[in-house]
Amino acid sequence: MNIKNKNVLCIGEVLWDRFPAGSKPGGASLNTGVHLNNLGAHVVLASRVGKDQSGKKLSDFLSGSGLSCDWIQEDDRLATSEVLVRLDENRNATYEICKPVAWDNIQFTYALKNAAKNSGILVYGSLASRSEVTRETILRVISNDAFKIMDVNLRKPYDQREVVELLMAKANLVKINDDELKIVASWNHLINLDEKAQLQRLTSIYNLQMICVTKGSNGAFIYKDGKLFDHPGFKVKAVDTVGAGDAFLAGLIHSLLAENPMEKVLEFACALGALVASKMGATPKIEMEQISEILSSNK
Repeated sequence: MNIKNKNVLCIGEVLWDRFPAGSKPGGASLNTGVHLNNLGAHVVLASRVGKDQSGKKLSDFLSGSGLSCDWIQEDDRLATSEVLVRLDENRNATYEICKPVAWDNIQFTYALKNAAKNSGILVYGSLASRSEVTRETILRVISNDAFKIMDVNLRKPYDQREVVELLMAKANLVKINDDELKIVASWNHLINLDEKAQLQRLTSIYNLQMICVTKGSNGAFIYKDGKLFDHPGFKVKAVDTVGAGDAFLAGLIHSLLAENPMEKVLEFACALGALVASKMGATPKIEMEQISEILSSNK
C-alpha cells in the first residue's frame, strides 16, 4: 500500500441530523473529517452549504472543530441539507434525506483539484454522488495518484448500481457494511459464495487493494492480499449508531497512516466506532484516553 503523504481530503455531504431531542452536525464526509482532525490528521473538507442560517451554523461548528471552511462552497439557490433521523428500540438509525440540497451542487474548481493532488488520501462516497453535478466533480477531483477510499452508502432510492460500481472501480479501498455486501455480491452473482470468496472476487472485479466490511456491534473484517483480518468489535451501551461507521472509517484511516499492522488497524477502527455509538450524535468530542479505555477492555 503506497500513500504518498498524510494529507486527507474528504469530499461529500455536510448536513444537520435532526433528532427528536435536537439537531447535531452530520454527514459522512463531515463526520469522518472531524474525527480525523481530532486524531491529528491534516484534513481538507470539501462540500457545499446554502446561504442560510443553517449553513452559517454548520460553518461555525466546523471552524470551532478546527477545520478550515475554505473548501465549503455556498449556494445561492439550494438550502443547507437537513436529515430527519429516527431511532428504533436498539438505537439504530433510519434517515429521511431530502433532495435537492446544497451538497448536490458541489462545483468543480481547479483549486479543489490541486488540493486533491496534494493529498495522500481521498475519501468519497456513493450518497454524495447521487446528483450528476457532484458526481462529476468527485470523479474529476479523484483523478490522480492519491490513495482513494470509497464509502458505500446504499440509502434508497440513491443506490443505483451503475453509480456505485463506477465509484468503486475508482477506489483502492472500499468500505461497505454486511447488508450492502450482500447487495453488491448479488449484482455479480456471488451471493452463494462465502464472504471470503465474495471479497476475493470483488477485489478482482473492481480492481481493489482492500475491502473493509463493517458488521455493526459485531465488529468488522478486512480482505487484503488474499488474507481476511477479523475483529469481533467492542461491547458498549449504544446511545445511537449515527456516525459510528464514519468514526470507524476515521479510525481506519488514522491507523493506516500510522502504518500499523492490519490487525491493529482494525482494532483501533472498531474501538473508535464503538465509542461514538456510545454517545449522542455523530461527532461527540473524543479524547485518545477514551479510545485507550475501549482498547483495554478487549484485553
